[in-house]
Amino acid sequence: MFRITAAIAALVVASIGSTTIVQAQLIETKAKRIYLVDADSGAVLLSRDADVPFPPGSIAKLMTAEVVFHALEEGQLSPGTTFPVTEHAWRTGGAPSRTTTMFAAVKSSVPVGDLIQGLTVQMANDAAIVMAEGMKGSEAAFAQEMNARAKQIGLETSRFSNPTGFPGDGQQVTAREMTALAMHLWREYPQLYTLFSQPAFEWNKIFQRNKNPLLALNIGADGLMTGFAEGHGYSVVASASNGSRRIFATFGGFESETERLEETRKLLQWGLDGFSTRELLAAKTVVGEASVYGGEKAALALRVEEQVNVLAPVGHPELVHARIVYERPLPAPIREGDQVGELQIWVGDTLSKQVKLHAAETIESGTLRQRAFGAVAELLVGWLRQFSWAG
Repeated sequence: MFRITAAIAALVVASIGSTTIVQAQLIETKAKRIYLVDADSGAVLLSRDADVPFPPGSIAKLMTAEVVFHALEEGQLSPGTTFPVTEHAWRTGGAPSRTTTMFAAVKSSVPVGDLIQGLTVQMANDAAIVMAEGMKGSEAAFAQEMNARAKQIGLETSRFSNPTGFPGDGQQVTAREMTALAMHLWREYPQLYTLFSQPAFEWNKIFQRNKNPLLALNIGADGLMTGFAEGHGYSVVASASNGSRRIFATFGGFESETERLEETRKLLQWGLDGFSTRELLAAKTVVGEASVYGGEKAALALRVEEQVNVLAPVGHPELVHARIVYERPLPAPIREGDQVGELQIWVGDTLSKQVKLHAAETIESGTLRQRAFGAVAELLVGWLRQFSWAG
């Protein structure tokens, strides 16, 4: 089990202002679920209930897009591949459904290139179902592929039961994993990713503008999708860039479309403009010590291997603080360079970044007497810890 064992050394204190744990609300928002990340550094700028599952609604189509993009990249599909519009696809996701649709005509055949635009630009349910049936024979079989791909790209909690996000048994996502999915789409499929910001799309002589309301806000937003689930409110998976930095986010739990739009605008602008990059630690800096069991020394110096930068809130660097975390005690022998713990960097009450810590020295096994003394000391300290936790 990992536990907090020490504050970082004086050099870090001087760099970031304080090692006191600060419970800080960096920005007020009506969002109930938040996971906002800086794309380049991977720093988490804001997090709230990021791992609490919720029904995705239409943002499940991002996983549908991933499966189709992956098939295109692997050569299993081409933009010219055509799929038929079945009566099921037409009635469930087409014009008769009165849901978001690209108005594909029943019994027609539509090229994948057009279906993808229908999915990404218009968030079209008929496009999602047509591709699912065309690729795997049924929505259920396609959902199995969605879940398999989700596991492969690291989504451990999210489950999908259909390609549209319509209510389904066991269907759930988390804000953390939807943000990770959005970043994956951006990194792995850069050319296809631009479709999410395509202004409009015309199909079947019907012109429709991009249904993502963020694109018209002039805040650098260039993706991705919105969703709604009964009892869980309105959600959005978003990306935005100001030319020098890019952020990805999932926000959810809004009570209306208007609230979603206003709060998302505020959070994205804050994410882009409210932070500045600061050097926290130079490479090879020793940041503190860890206790050692059975060694010739009782304490081990810990260091970072690479330079550590941090995104600090503009005007509030004191909200950045850090903890050294390792499994206590570290057993000797320990070799210089061994990874032995991590430095957790927090911004307010959000865990922003985790940096590996390495042994800054070699500590050999101690003498029999030193090992015996260490065993007695650890027995006593361990008993006291248990007593403290129990109390």
